[in-house]
Amino acid sequence: MVLMAGGKEKGAPKEKGMPAITIFWAEWDPANYLQELCNVYTQQTGNTANVETTPWSDFQTKAFNEFAARGDAYDIVVGDSQWLGRGATQRHYVELTDWIKERGVDKSMAAATITAYAEYPKGSGKYYAVPVEGDACGWSYRKDLFEDPMEKEAFRRKYGYELKVPETWDQLLDIAEFFTRPDKNFYGCAIYTQKDYDALTMGIENVLWAWGADLGDYKTYRVKGVLNSQDGIKSLEFYKELYKYTPPDWGNAFFPENNMAITEGLAAMSMNYYAFFPALINPEMNKYADGMGFFAMPKGPKDQIAALGGQGASIITYSKKQDAAYAWLEWFVKPENQAKWGELGGYTCDLKTLKSEKFLNMTPYNRSFMETMQMVKDFWAVPEYAELLESCQRRWHEYVVEGKGTAKQSMDGIADEWEAIFEKAGYYD
Repeated sequence: MVLMAGGKEKGAPKEKGMPAITIFWAEWDPANYLQELCNVYTQQTGNTANVETTPWSDFQTKAFNEFAARGDAYDIVVGDSQWLGRGATQRHYVELTDWIKERGVDKSMAAATITAYAEYPKGSGKYYAVPVEGDACGWSYRKDLFEDPMEKEAFRRKYGYELKVPETWDQLLDIAEFFTRPDKNFYGCAIYTQKDYDALTMGIENVLWAWGADLGDYKTYRVKGVLNSQDGIKSLEFYKELYKYTPPDWGNAFFPENNMAITEGLAAMSMNYYAFFPALINPEMNKYADGMGFFAMPKGPKDQIAALGGQGASIITYSKKQDAAYAWLEWFVKPENQAKWGELGGYTCDLKTLKSEKFLNMTPYNRSFMETMQMVKDFWAVPEYAELLESCQRRWHEYVVEGKGTAKQSMDGIADEWEAIFEKAGYYD
């Protein structure tokens, strides 16, 4: 018998009559899709799983307050990838390593999602979550405008090449400039700028990595000379350049605003997580639904990378219903239920489902989603990630949105603060 953190037996049986479990997640459409899937679970097994949600703005605070109190209000949390370090090292999450390996979940799910949503420390082969919602940043665009003969001719005259889905960030900038028409209340692009939690950071990461810079050295935790390299500084200057072509008062924008930029006819292109694209092809929510197109992050001077979103399901150490939580996970990872998850609108991480023609052709964005999930990177997943986020969110917002200082000053300031955080936490000992 193998015991896991919290003292429960690994691989609990799946008998009926188990207590109802509560799965905690943020308030968004995928959580609604998960509840639909849980309803199927109840129909098939007789056991109950309820999805409880809270707004994204308090998701992290509410979850970790409950963990700190060793509360048992939740049995499973579908937590952000950045939470893994804190959840694992502070023993809030049950270790799932043996359970995952015995069921082959580390092979059946896309490798990038196992690393991002399940593994801590990275490269250790230790797992604390099961990938649930694969996600990353991509782009939606007004296909009807891009294919308009008059727009195409005007663009060719001005820029000397064809108006089409941008292959590079420089092309995307040209297109954003071209479609910015303040006199018609229409703008080139909508990007992430919100200061709360991680929005602005998730936007900037896409260009930071494309320019060949990085958040730091993941082995030594040194930041200076990596984040604030010339490439890093240039990438931040580029993001601010993009900000010039957003709608007015776009300095506090995240996923609702960026979808609204499309549905309200404010912008030609919009950055967002794939999880929010379903609304854009729904005619009841978007009058431009029939004219929508989607594309993956373009190439930069040195690389092509998308900022990772998404979450994994972790069993909470303080749950008194761990057997029932294991039973739900066991059901969830079955191939037929992963396929059902994808059909309901969830972004499955199951390789077989991801690569199936049915999934790829199910929506106009599924194919680019599958491609994107092969080129994703994530923010620091260390226990101190929240402090790191606060620093870069604050300083990047000051530069990009508030117009304070230079890109170099912004990057230098973050590098100083991050190394101080790592120093205090003992990473350099």
